[in-house]
Amino acid sequence: MQRHLKDYLIISLKGLAMGAADAVPGVSGGTIAFISGIYEELINSISNINVDLIKSLFTKGIKPFWQQLNGNFLIALLAGIMVSFVSVMRLAKYLLENHPVLIWSFFFGLIVASIFFVGKQIQKWNLAVIISLIVGAFIAFYITTLPASSNNENPWFLFIAGAIAICAMILPGISGAFILIILGAYKALSDAFHDFDIKKILIFATGALVGLLSFSHLLKWLFKHYHNITLAVLTGFIFGSLNKVWPWKKTLTWHTNSEGIKSAVLQESVSPFSFDGNNQLLFAIILMILGFLTIFILEKVGNKKQ
Repeated sequence: MQRHLKDYLIISLKGLAMGAADAVPGVSGGTIAFISGIYEELINSISNINVDLIKSLFTKGIKPFWQQLNGNFLIALLAGIMVSFVSVMRLAKYLLENHPVLIWSFFFGLIVASIFFVGKQIQKWNLAVIISLIVGAFIAFYITTLPASSNNENPWFLFIAGAIAICAMILPGISGAFILIILGAYKALSDAFHDFDIKKILIFATGALVGLLSFSHLLKWLFKHYHNITLAVLTGFIFGSLNKVWPWKKTLTWHTNSEGIKSAVLQESVSPFSFDGNNQLLFAIILMILGFLTIFILEKVGNKKQ
């Protein structure tokens, strides 16, 4: 596929959107990749990283190796993801602490639109596809009801957390950041990026790389042999994740750390009219609509010839 500088700039912009989504607990960068039309190319490119690829570097040279790797695509995308993830994680932390209803409203609208655009990729509906969608929705909903764990900064734990979270990050619907919260690694990673703790960041990144290379092969195989069922499960994941991004929450359980700072451990969704505090309903609805329209823009860009 012949691409020009403009095409790679667009890919980097999609990477920026993916990184921003992955930095927020409740939104998956995989959803953005799917909507913007690069998901299967991303999975195929990652799964091509294997022993044969390394051999080609020594037997065929750098140019064939780089082409087989789809290196330009990966570099452009990863550059956007990393720049966005590092910067947006800091911004997201502030917004979630100070304007939770508004930021969740935007992402709620984004995910509602995502359900439609991912679901429409299913070419044939049958009983197996419907059951797969329901199962996917149930799994994602159940994950959103799990309580958050306390913070853990053990190096081996951060490595494993990276491997698990990256799998969620490339799955539409399941948020890698939320998985980090459940595991108890989100604060440690957030603090590491905030303080530029290179050691912790590298440990997490190494775990993420191992998890990514392993999981991408499974996804590639599923898309090849069970395309419609895989899409149905992913659509279910996105639908089930709506519970996590519902803007109005009631906190059932709190955790207080050694510094006396309280954080929510377990929450449940409530009606905006039952919300304890200012429900900001008008602004919330406006942001839901903006989130909804954002997906239409991404999908339109994604349908353009790369």
